[in-house]
Amino acid sequence: MPPILYDLLSLFYPEVCPSCGNLLNRDEKTICLSCRFLMPKTGYEIVADNPIARMFWGRVRLNAVSACYFFAKKGRVQPLIHELKYKSNRDAGHFLGIEMAKEIIQSPLYEGVDFIVPVPLHPKKIKIRGYNQSEVIAVGMRSVMNKPINKDVLVRQIATASQTKKSREARWQNVKDIFVLHNPELFEGRHILLIDDVITTGSTIEACANVLLQAKGIKVSVAAAACAPS
Repeated sequence: MPPILYDLLSLFYPEVCPSCGNLLNRDEKTICLSCRFLMPKTGYEIVADNPIARMFWGRVRLNAVSACYFFAKKGRVQPLIHELKYKSNRDAGHFLGIEMAKEIIQSPLYEGVDFIVPVPLHPKKIKIRGYNQSEVIAVGMRSVMNKPINKDVLVRQIATASQTKKSREARWQNVKDIFVLHNPELFEGRHILLIDDVITTGSTIEACANVLLQAKGIKVSVAAAACAPS
């Protein structure tokens, strides 16, 4: 786009950074350069026994677990997740997916991934929101990893209430029996990369993984956009 046309469009349709609210410069896309620099990455992708991975020890057998960013109230990541989940900002989700994939493809823990599988939403929730935020992140990851997304084998069969204000035990009771596998033979002997937006107590991931592990010879790894600081 010619600079003069970009400047003209910016007068009427200004693009702002969802993390800080400042106007984006002509050479900035989705997130301003300052926020890109200040968003706190975890580095967990290359650490097998990182704090998020340890959360699942004794709960479910996972090959690798990581989250790309630390999530904190009033931090740079929180408004980006909020924009994705509640304001239909799919560009924010694509950005997160791309950044996650850039880290993952450098890690031997995630070698040999066959399918990217977003944590599923119930069709009723998708109808209300218009999309699955984890799937949007997965699309961003696919553009870097060149791996297929599968959203047909792991299925959410029961609609549940929001997890946001629930305790760990309440979260687990809310999700423990809501997922099923359709045609599990498609995942037999495969390495599955399960994708979520934010890991808090890990209940949703645990419920998904327990169902995925019903497929023979499967290996399940997990990646999230963000997690709470340990």
